[in-house]
Amino acid sequence: MISYLRASSYNIYVDLPGEKDRMLLVHGYTGAYDKVSRRVATYVRSLEVSRPPKPLYGDWSPEPPIAGTIIPPSQATIELLKKRGYLTEKTVESEEQFFVKMATKLHHWQQQLMPSYIFMPTYSCNLRCPYCFQDHMRSAPAFQHLLRTMQPEMVDRIFAAFPKIESMHGVPESADIPRNITFFGGEPLLESSHEIVEYIINKALSLGKAHFSAVTNGTELHAYQDLLNSEKISELQITLDGTPDEHDKRRIYADGSGSFEKIARNITMALDLGVAVNVRMNIDRNNIKQLPELAEGMIARGWHKYNKFSAYTAPIHVSNEKTDIKTTFTSWELDLALDELRRVYPQMRVIRRPDDWLINRARQLFERQSNPMPSFHASFCGAHNKMYVLDAFGDIYACWERTGDPKIRIGHIDENSEVIFNEELNQTWRNRTVITNPTCRKCRYAFSCGGGCAVMAMNHKGKFHTNYCDGFANRFRASVAEAYQDFVSRNQTMIEPDPVCTT
Repeated sequence: MISYLRASSYNIYVDLPGEKDRMLLVHGYTGAYDKVSRRVATYVRSLEVSRPPKPLYGDWSPEPPIAGTIIPPSQATIELLKKRGYLTEKTVESEEQFFVKMATKLHHWQQQLMPSYIFMPTYSCNLRCPYCFQDHMRSAPAFQHLLRTMQPEMVDRIFAAFPKIESMHGVPESADIPRNITFFGGEPLLESSHEIVEYIINKALSLGKAHFSAVTNGTELHAYQDLLNSEKISELQITLDGTPDEHDKRRIYADGSGSFEKIARNITMALDLGVAVNVRMNIDRNNIKQLPELAEGMIARGWHKYNKFSAYTAPIHVSNEKTDIKTTFTSWELDLALDELRRVYPQMRVIRRPDDWLINRARQLFERQSNPMPSFHASFCGAHNKMYVLDAFGDIYACWERTGDPKIRIGHIDENSEVIFNEELNQTWRNRTVITNPTCRKCRYAFSCGGGCAVMAMNHKGKFHTNYCDGFANRFRASVAEAYQDFVSRNQTMIEPDPVCTT
């Protein structure tokens, strides 16, 4: 009896620069990756019986073309291709069901971890950045009541609820696991909020181990020097939006004045105190050409010499009517634009690209031959499994880009520290995974992408359970190819493993 054999629906084909006759096969759920002859890749592709459907948002990025005569490889190679997952005897439907079961288990495992907590001491902010998704909170009178600062009584109420929240994730009260607490806003590190931020830190440490970080504009960071150390706030994300002139048009105070120099001084201060500083640059088509000059400025200030300094770019997304979509990049477009700048300006190496995390993850697999499973994502981010955003009113939100409105909160903490959930909204957020829409569950990139950002999907299509691809197929293939070439170039003195599947 001849068994049914076809190419897995989750195969990924990666062209390798400078490798005319070879390419990389990557499997989307086994995590296998193998360098194969193009002849073998052509054979595998010839056994594809279906193509994934068109995404609910955007277009599929075309797979690399594979041409040539279809010549079956040896039986030993076919058996190896089956073992690695590239060839399967499962039907399309049964393989999809296998993927669904695997994603379900992975999501359950990722939910059974210590939750991460985002404290919002206030929705108030001292800057008026035009692209801010919270702009309405500072400009519309209807939201003025939100601008109060969290009180100690609310902090006590929130911490008293933590054991109940953690028990829902399978974390016993006796567990010796550090809590991860991030300060977010508004602007969380306003000078006027110092007292409550210090209270939160001391409260957390009185109850056990904790790691603290903050997403801050950095303008009043000098007021927090006593809290910037390895035991308290040890990591910061701070934004600079270009050279001083450009930044001071974007990240402005209410009176229109700029903030660059104040932020830059505080970055140096934080680095001197041994704190990790991640400088984020929000990039569009109007400020990207200034990045080389900004990189030169970082080098001139000596930031690149600190082990705990990093700088990275992120594309600006349309989040209010003040942002023109024609000026924005997708992540893939920004990657390409930064590659071009790197070719011309060597100093650009101090600034990471949006997808350098993908390259680093792939590089680790090549270097360590490590298990890929821990890096797989059944969902896009913590909003869908274990993140709790807590504001000054005791309201709980799943995502820090969807806060400030009781109608969208997933729950709240009452005066008795009882956690009251809006089960419908909570489950909507927590159950968004790669299997909750028909596109992602068929997608070969699903476990690497996680289904894309729910907020971006909502902004583009008005639907929560749609995918937001953001050119991920192109980004993934380019990142894996670059990581592989880098791995090979840095290991020339080593004997490269024989490529599999050449005959």
